[in-house]
Amino acid sequence: MTATYNKELVKTLEQFLTAGHAHATFDDAVKQLPAKLRGVVPEGMPYSIWQLVEHIRITQWDILEFSRDPKHVSPSWPEGYWPKETEPANEAAWKKCLTQIKNDLNEFIDLLKDPKADLYAPFPHGDGQHLLREALLIADHTSYHTGEIIVLRRLLGAWKS
Repeated sequence: MTATYNKELVKTLEQFLTAGHAHATFDDAVKQLPAKLRGVVPEGMPYSIWQLVEHIRITQWDILEFSRDPKHVSPSWPEGYWPKETEPANEAAWKKCLTQIKNDLNEFIDLLKDPKADLYAPFPHGDGQHLLREALLIADHTSYHTGEIIVLRRLLGAWKS
């Protein structure tokens, strides 16, 4: 595999992680969300938008740390990945969560862009995971829950099609 091919693959992964292409992005899904709706759990649904956003943050952080730190200990499943609180404590908590999602994603992209990174080499501390798999996992997981955020916004009358 040539360096040019890896560079193009990393560029494609970065676009996959940050751009919507075929669907709305995470940023689109949370943009201009009225604060009063962040903690609402619509009838028949198991969670609020806040719980989904915080779940995305926790999961992405865990994947980032797992990918760069062999001593990282993941939260216990499922309770460590889902907040009990249905709404953020305040505006600062909401903004902090969104900022961490963005920062952690940028740090993960930096791992991909490291010229020494081998996207296919299994991590010595995992059970076959590698950087490419973790990139696809972040993209897939965030995309899935972004769709759920949009569904909740539609149910709450806060999404313009």
